Amino acid sequence: MSKKEDIIGLYEKFVMHTYAQSLVLVKGKGTKVWDSEGKVYLDFMAGISVCNVGHCHPHVVDVIRNQAGTLVHVSNIFFNENQAKLAEKLSGMALHGKVFFCNSGAEANEGLIKLARLWGHDKGKYQVITMKNSFHGRTLATAAATGQDKIQKGFEPMPDGFSLYAEYNNLDSVAALITDKTVAVLVEAVQGEGGVIPATNEFMKGLRKLCDDKDLLMLCDEVQCGMGRTGHWCAFQASGVEPDAFSLAKSLGNGYPIGAIVSNKKLADVFQPGKHASTFGGTPLACAAALATLDVIQMEGLVTKARRAGDLFKEGLESFVEKYEHVKEVRGKGLMLGMVLDQPAKPLVEKLTDMGLLTLTAGDNVVRFLPPLNVSDNELEEALDILNDCLAEMHGIQIQEEEQVEAAPAAE
Repeated sequence: MSKKEDIIGLYEKFVMHTYAQSLVLVKGKGTKVWDSEGKVYLDFMAGISVCNVGHCHPHVVDVIRNQAGTLVHVSNIFFNENQAKLAEKLSGMALHGKVFFCNSGAEANEGLIKLARLWGHDKGKYQVITMKNSFHGRTLATAAATGQDKIQKGFEPMPDGFSLYAEYNNLDSVAALITDKTVAVLVEAVQGEGGVIPATNEFMKGLRKLCDDKDLLMLCDEVQCGMGRTGHWCAFQASGVEPDAFSLAKSLGNGYPIGAIVSNKKLADVFQPGKHASTFGGTPLACAAALATLDVIQMEGLVTKARRAGDLFKEGLESFVEKYEHVKEVRGKGLMLGMVLDQPAKPLVEKLTDMGLLTLTAGDNVVRFLPPLNVSDNELEEALDILNDCLAEMHGIQIQEEEQVEAAPAAE
């Protein structure tokens, strides 16, 4: 029995079947990963926008190793230096308020919801408006906030206060849902799971004004689109607006679990001792990983590079719209891009995997690309070449060419 078969057998016996895995990955470096049989893949998933500085970046690895030998965990009833330094950096990234640390995107969004409810409690406000096709997590509250039936199915009844789903990029739709119980609007500046759909500048600016006019909080979910992914530290910054608070996770620790809520000064002191907490939130090790990740992004200029590389890659993807009839559109920002098909995307994603390029779907008919921000131009070209070959096969172009050769009369 092979190593792959051994590992899959253990999964079948002992791991709950919540994912449909395929490969057994054993090693990563930069934009590449290796499976248990030695095959190398170009990773344009990056752990679903997690490894933004690539797999096993030397600086991040060194910092984690050193911190693991110094101090891994202390309770949050004590101060730790790394948490203080990281909070200062994140506050400086945007909003200039205060930070709460947790472990994941779902926890960060759950914390945003609690923060909003606590702020609005004395006014009798608790309802949070979210968007159709949004995704905010898998806890009961964040699943209820997610505007997708498939995420909620089987877990009903869902918690109260999240049944108000507006049309994305439609300000009138949001305004129509506001009641005297509404406390906040929660939005992704780029919808990831919903299909890689960017919010328009007009929508984001309109939301900010609407929230100000109605005394509501504007909250942004930056879990997937944050940390430089879209060519800005935070995706909402492209619109020139600031929410009252936003969530981070995924790429914050480049693979080491850590999440955060960053607030403005208005919300900075709403949480007080006893109102919210996290045992593992902001440990010395987690914060060291995040500080190292931020260092790399800054030292290597990856926010700017994400914008430039994203433009280059998007241009290459858009060439397929004219070339292949099943490719309809390319959308997204920076290195968060989606290629829209007129048919299910899963078969193409599976073919790309076979050919050595890891991607994923977004919705039913979008191929999503989330490469590390330090991806090289040559690697972008390699990905485009693989994609071109797979699209040609999907469209039957190679088969047609072979048939034409076979049908052609022999030269005299």
